[in-house]
Amino acid sequence: MKVIYTDNNATTRVADEVIEEMIPYFGTLYGNPSSMHTFGDQVGKKIQQARQKVADLINADPREIVFTSCGTESDNSAIFSALNANPDKKRIITSNVEHPAILNLFKHLRDKKGYDAVFVPVDKTGRLNTDMLYDSLSDDTAIVSLMWANNETGVIFPIDEIARKVAAKGIIFHTDAVQAAGKIPVDVKASGVDMLSLSGHKIHAPKGIGVLYVKKGMKFFPYLIGGHQENGRRGGTENSVSIIGMGKACELAADHLPVVDKEVRHLRDYLQNRLLEKIPSVSVNGELENRLPNTLSIGFDAVEGESILMLLDREGICASSGSACTSGSLDPSHVLLAMEVPFTSAHGTIRFSLSHYNTREEMDHIVDTMVPAIEKLRAMSPFWKDGKMV
Repeated sequence: MKVIYTDNNATTRVADEVIEEMIPYFGTLYGNPSSMHTFGDQVGKKIQQARQKVADLINADPREIVFTSCGTESDNSAIFSALNANPDKKRIITSNVEHPAILNLFKHLRDKKGYDAVFVPVDKTGRLNTDMLYDSLSDDTAIVSLMWANNETGVIFPIDEIARKVAAKGIIFHTDAVQAAGKIPVDVKASGVDMLSLSGHKIHAPKGIGVLYVKKGMKFFPYLIGGHQENGRRGGTENSVSIIGMGKACELAADHLPVVDKEVRHLRDYLQNRLLEKIPSVSVNGELENRLPNTLSIGFDAVEGESILMLLDREGICASSGSACTSGSLDPSHVLLAMEVPFTSAHGTIRFSLSHYNTREEMDHIVDTMVPAIEKLRAMSPFWKDGKMV
């Protein structure tokens, strides 16, 4: 059975070109990039080429790129560096729809370290309450950290505007751009952000490689203290193979931006419109225009998202649910709760996240599978009777 993969916001297929770029460094070119001999130095030079490619994707200087193990490490590194740079400031600001890498860290800092953590709300379309954000800025604020785009709904925050307002107050601004990079243009110079996080496995690179952008001139305190690697900003021998793969993936991502904006967006809209046309009592979560071109969060009234996923899985279709099933809870995700999505819709929300590998035929197969699946589940639902919600 062919796999139809539409869970790219969770992870992506490693591109063939990336694998090809990495293979020599698994085997014959195994030298330590920090070594003084030529054998190791050739790996070091390849890492510097990769650093340039990452920098090119986000319009940074390669000296501003720090390689990490993942997006979560990048997020944590940025936050703790800002706190160490401002030991007397106790306010930290984020949103209530962040990825757990930020959300749970802020809760930890609030509950265990006594920080005044502000969680800025969003409205019913997922748009950030920027008025409340700006009112929360104070002389006691150590850092503001906000995602560039939401991983569940795809809603894009106005990062350029926010970065300017935060900078005017002399406050450090970090953005988690893990979902945005490779799907929409990300320009650190134009936006003026101080720090930015990326993750390789979201852009067709391997798992276990991330990036932290640190603006030139920023005072930075390493999260991992050890050797001289990464210009003293992250100790530990570099993950050479994955770094090289990350560089190639960033090069490909830059080339594919027009494809994602046009072709992937068209596929997403085609899937969305067909589902809305064929199935009653369906709603799209999040702002329709200002969202990532690959992401569709869509709620089906009176059914459970987990049950939908099971029926899709039988047909080889990979998607994700809007419920926190992986944590042992059937409650809707914190993002949908923050948006006040009605429980009957949030509980039946599915996220389809596409890539340039997807096809129109795959979208048709998803629709052809979803229509009878929803009919079957609603026939068993106590909340559905005579073709409508009860």
